[in-house]
Amino acid sequence: MPAGGFATATAGGVKFEAKITPIVILSCIMAATGGLMFGYDVGVSDDDDVVGGVTSMPDFLEKFFPEVYGKTQDPNLNSNYCKYDNQNLQLFTSSLYLAGLIATFFASWTTRRLGRKPTMLIAGFFFILGVVLNAAAQDLAMLIIGRIFLGCGVGFANQAVPLFLSEIAPTRIRGGLNILFQLNVTVGILFANLVNYGTAKIKGGWGWRLSLGLAGIPAVLLTGGALLVLETPNSLIERGRLDEGKSVLRKIRGTDNIEPEFLELVEASRMAKEVKHPFRNLLKRRNWPQLSITIALQIFQQFTGINAIMFYAPVLFDTVGFGSDAALYSAVIIGAVNVLSTCVSIYSVDKVGRRMLLLEAGVQMFFSQVVIAIILGVKVTDDSNDLHRGYGILVVVMVCTFVSAFAWSWGPLGWLIPSETFPLETRSAGQSVTVCVNLIFTFVMAQAFLSMLCTLKFGIFLFFSGWVFIMSIFVVFLLPETKNIPIEEMTDTVWKKHWFWKRFIDDNEEVPATGTKGDPLTEKWAH
Repeated sequence: MPAGGFATATAGGVKFEAKITPIVILSCIMAATGGLMFGYDVGVSDDDDVVGGVTSMPDFLEKFFPEVYGKTQDPNLNSNYCKYDNQNLQLFTSSLYLAGLIATFFASWTTRRLGRKPTMLIAGFFFILGVVLNAAAQDLAMLIIGRIFLGCGVGFANQAVPLFLSEIAPTRIRGGLNILFQLNVTVGILFANLVNYGTAKIKGGWGWRLSLGLAGIPAVLLTGGALLVLETPNSLIERGRLDEGKSVLRKIRGTDNIEPEFLELVEASRMAKEVKHPFRNLLKRRNWPQLSITIALQIFQQFTGINAIMFYAPVLFDTVGFGSDAALYSAVIIGAVNVLSTCVSIYSVDKVGRRMLLLEAGVQMFFSQVVIAIILGVKVTDDSNDLHRGYGILVVVMVCTFVSAFAWSWGPLGWLIPSETFPLETRSAGQSVTVCVNLIFTFVMAQAFLSMLCTLKFGIFLFFSGWVFIMSIFVVFLLPETKNIPIEEMTDTVWKKHWFWKRFIDDNEEVPATGTKGDPLTEKWAH
């Protein structure tokens, strides 16, 4: 298989030669299956109304959530917004996120001390254990424990996979390869929705077990992939295995001319070793820009309104006239838009840049949510789906418009940007903060969303459109472009030159850069 070569110029004029090698592409594909597992877990337990997550299957509800089952069978309760408003049911869904945010702190330690590859392997084992417990669950406690193990897998996978992808990929296609993680998330959600649609029709009350059990497929793929991939040279060098790190770097770059990049990694590793407490170091003033951007991106990603759109999509498809097949059409059409739009991001993120994708998507998401809110507010009541077919088609188009914008912007870039901005000494800790904040706000949204929907009704789309406007302003003024910047050059090339964040970068506070004459470690490996 031929490999295409290119050289990437750093801020200091050094060129890192690298080819797009088959081993890098295959390693990234295998590692990104962590996203497939995450997406399937999210999709299979979705609270959506007629889309058919296990939490809307009558047999599942009757066994584990009899109160909710009673409400769904009550002919006097006919509300599009309040039928599934139950805290225990929402706790089942959100327990995954709560377990994940706790696990990510342990994953930070394993990622730094053991490496990216072993951390992905641990995630795979957690996933397999959780799948077995969920598929065989006999009571709510067993179900929740299985869900907690899945959450631990999410914490470890979401910690290690984005770092792995950003570190192993050549600079020029780093964005596209990193977004393979998000692409797998969208594929996982689509796969889960299609599985749920089929298993919901199984007679005998065991369809939900099959839905939960099929999560074993991506779990095994991740575990097998983790056994086969190479460790990143950044991690090997950080842990003092310089010979092995240099060998891996030569292998993944497809060239013998790796000295400039290798020396930069050695220097980054030397600085990382001087940081004994990465989380404490994160709070130092020079790390405020990366930390602020990371936290903001994770909060904003959850407040785009994607949950509201995905929840209400099946109802809209029903009103357009798909009837009993609304769930299937919703899953296929929305899922396909999600997957294809993520592919658009893979192709364009390293060409047009991160900022352009986020800003264009902001306009698209704001407009589509306002249109949806107006139509639903004027034409649909709480206990009726009476929407004229013409308006219904318009709303479905707006839903697809929103989903496509999210899928090529806030969906993947919320994970990509934090994974490529932290220096090596705080990268594991920074990724832990990324995962932690993301899961905290995913947990908050999972717990509060159905109650918010019940209270705000169509106004929930206006609520989220306001947030889209705020986050777009944030991108305009405070988010720097990281396209085609070598990962170890971010501080000098990006943060020190940004009109606002440069005031937080104090050269006197940083560890003096050596990497020249007089540094025995660098001199040893320069030859």
